[in-house]
Amino acid sequence: MTVFDVSGVGSRHIPYDEALQRQRSVHAAVASGSAPDTILLLEHAPVFTAGKRTSPDERPTDGTPVVDVDRGGKITWHGPGQLVGYPILRLAEPIDVVGYVRWLEDVLIGVLRGLGVDGRRVEGRSGVWLRGEATEAGGPGRDEKIAAIGIRVAEGVTMHGFALNCSNSLDAYDAIVACGIRDAGVTTISRVLGRTVTPTDVAPLVQAALDRALADPSSSPAAATQRSATTTREVAA
Repeated sequence: MTVFDVSGVGSRHIPYDEALQRQRSVHAAVASGSAPDTILLLEHAPVFTAGKRTSPDERPTDGTPVVDVDRGGKITWHGPGQLVGYPILRLAEPIDVVGYVRWLEDVLIGVLRGLGVDGRRVEGRSGVWLRGEATEAGGPGRDEKIAAIGIRVAEGVTMHGFALNCSNSLDAYDAIVACGIRDAGVTTISRVLGRTVTPTDVAPLVQAALDRALADPSSSPAAATQRSATTTREVAA
């Protein structure tokens, strides 16, 4: 059974420290076997978070606080209008971390395509992208990232996850080198479609896609014992 906690979407914006504490608590319970796999979907209050590979020159230069976290990847931004997902799942053995990241990408690509957004992978880069259009000179266009992924696996159980840009402002990205990538940009679902599409609109689609993907024994990264039924639980955050 997988529990979905969607209480942080469309309500108050969850401070990062509060969500991290919740993740750690749930992770410990899942790792011990006392709780089922759980997926948290929420919106954060504005915050920069830096993964373990973030270098000093990628951080804000104006003194803006940055939260250092134990996930992979580099620095990114979270805030209102962005749907953040924290799957806390026991992975099947043998654990394939790269395969799990690719699975998350596939789920998000499917959701985006259902909305009419042509999300795809870019070789050598994690997350989901929109490929840049060719320039007038025939050169490659500037790719734009629409979903970032940064995870951690401890005791066979995942933490952290993905951030899907829905209707958020992109101004905060000007202060950092997002994900350590200097030759690409960022975008949102709303910007691509030319209409406002919020996390409240997208969260049910992401939940349904994760539900289907977890139930598929041919591709689910979760342990077989966790692939039965799923339920949704909304709890106060």
